[in-house]
Amino acid sequence: MNLFNRLLKIISFSFLVLLVITSSHSYADTYPSKPIRFVIPNPAGGLPDTVARIYAQRLSERLGQAVTVDNHPGANGVLACQSVMTSAKDGYTFLVSDGSTFSVNPRLYTNLSYDLKRDFVEVSLAARAPLYLAVHPRVKANTLKELIAYIKANPGTLTYGSSGIGSTHHLSMEALKTALNLDITHVPYKGSGQSVPALVGGQVDMLFAALPSLSGFVKTGQVKLIASNAARRSSQEPNTPTISELVKGYDFSPTIGVFAAKGTPQAAIDKLSAEIAAIAKSGEVAPLFATAGIDPVGSTPQEFERALAEEIEKIGKAVTAAGIKAE
Repeated sequence: MNLFNRLLKIISFSFLVLLVITSSHSYADTYPSKPIRFVIPNPAGGLPDTVARIYAQRLSERLGQAVTVDNHPGANGVLACQSVMTSAKDGYTFLVSDGSTFSVNPRLYTNLSYDLKRDFVEVSLAARAPLYLAVHPRVKANTLKELIAYIKANPGTLTYGSSGIGSTHHLSMEALKTALNLDITHVPYKGSGQSVPALVGGQVDMLFAALPSLSGFVKTGQVKLIASNAARRSSQEPNTPTISELVKGYDFSPTIGVFAAKGTPQAAIDKLSAEIAAIAKSGEVAPLFATAGIDPVGSTPQEFERALAEEIEKIGKAVTAAGIKAE
């Protein structure tokens, strides 16, 4: 009788394994079989929204299923994260967000209802959008080395604007200040819509901002581009050096990635990751991204996981250097 029971258990287990394998293959072969939803924690027109919509259109064409964009702004990304976390874990709902949702927010807010490791998995690093260090023409510097020398010769007298306390614009400068022991005064604004006009008007001496918000003023000579906060030069500004060329390991360019709720089938994650990488490397979307100052990337889930871990570490150090306390 015991032998019979053991045989029955073995047969049952083997059947279950076969069933799982068969189901897995069936899912991979038929995915996607219905529309996919991209949830965005920002209003329409923002950086993640722009990235999501460009990829969504190409994915719809390649996959034969609609990929829709669903904006859930508010509560520092919490609403969008909860929408993805509470949706069915079937591979048809994804979060498209900049890295700050997981690198900056946990450093600024103590009661977030989401956690990267507990609730999400990385799918693909979809794009990067480098910020550019720009100065007012009155600043007697045309290169990063000249700017550093000028700041050190005038400690405590220069100011820099940002899009707000804790923004990537703010933390990029704080990291630069720490790395080079610079004394510059921070003047926070409510977004680049305020900070860039302040630079043009001479209310601040310098700032980090996205290329589209600066390019027009660069052409008219109202501001000067000095460097970017990315690890590598952008194809959009190949003659503008990166800060990393002078400060080893410096990289604070905003990242935009695709995330899935934990428990999402791996076949769906792998499929979407591969398709995003193919689109990014095809060259067909580069001109569309360029108008928004974005560089398409595309990566494996593992590559994105490593990149985000590095971002989280760097942001943590910058937050500490800036003396920002979590609320």
